[in-house]
Amino acid sequence: MIIAIDGPAASGKGTIARRLAAHFGLPHLDTGLLYRATARVLLDEGSRLDDVDKAVSAARGLALLDFDEERLRGREMGEAASVVAAIPEVRAALIDMQRVFAARPQGAVLDGRDIGTVIAPAAQVKIFVTASAETRAQRRALELRGRGERVDYASILEDIRKRDQRDSERSDAPLKPAEDAKILDTTDLNIEAAFAAALAMVDAAGPRL
Repeated sequence: MIIAIDGPAASGKGTIARRLAAHFGLPHLDTGLLYRATARVLLDEGSRLDDVDKAVSAARGLALLDFDEERLRGREMGEAASVVAAIPEVRAALIDMQRVFAARPQGAVLDGRDIGTVIAPAAQVKIFVTASAETRAQRRALELRGRGERVDYASILEDIRKRDQRDSERSDAPLKPAEDAKILDTTDLNIEAAFAAALAMVDAAGPRL
């Protein structure tokens, strides 16, 4: 079974995806790390994030085991990843890698922004996780504070809204729910309640894992 989890930044999709993968004993891929890793290469090189040729080269050079997640987290990397992800050529370069992961014989859980619409449109379970921008900004602020970063809620909220607009209005694979996705609004849910709701959606989808 392929479980596709999509949604905007700080909606809770990553945590839900990891919890579902652990529950069912499935491999998990946070596809956002691919775009963060691509952006990290460009930043380390001192290249522009909108340099298409260099961004595509960086994307093609990635391997799923190469990620240093500590260097890929944080507010700067989230914004950088959103810029890189808006480049159609970069998305094309990363599609096969994601589809190969999704096609593992035992199944897989993938989270991102176009899993149910582009990467795995035939996934047996599609969940679109969302929450209000204000709630997501609050969550991101708490996350960043926990990482020791300085936090300005107003600017984080502005970043969230800009990223939502960029992700939803890009020409290639815009952020949107698949037509057959279940919508999970986590605005008023803690992680345990959100996971329970997602698990119920998986169980209702059909064949058990």
